[in-house]
Amino acid sequence: MTKATANLLYSKEHEWVEQLEGNRVRIGISDYAQKALGDIVFVENPAIDDEVIVNESMGTIESVKAVSELYSPVSGTVVAVNEELEGAPETINENPFKAGWLVEVEVSNPEELESLLNEEEYEAFTNEGEE
Repeated sequence: MTKATANLLYSKEHEWVEQLEGNRVRIGISDYAQKALGDIVFVENPAIDDEVIVNESMGTIESVKAVSELYSPVSGTVVAVNEELEGAPETINENPFKAGWLVEVEVSNPEELESLLNEEEYEAFTNEGEE
């Protein structure tokens, strides 16, 4: 079973979304994704004030296995970036749901959140290929 957190929403690209105050969300990658990637060695996040578009690339994450695209689960403007990851990208492996968050976005279209998966749906989605 993949470790997930009940108050989060998930994309099928394995990003999680935590709703903060107003239309602000925090985005990271799931425990499932960090395990599949292996040891993370570099993260390229968007910059503050960059616009991100739902289901489009917003950066990359590099592990010892591969370089993978980071897809934005929502559209909006980046309002915060986890700068700690520049010097310690392995934080994502150690704590993907708290210290390993990637960016915060001011969502421009809150309806997009409705298309994301809840914890139970995400668990079912990640377990489909394991049966």
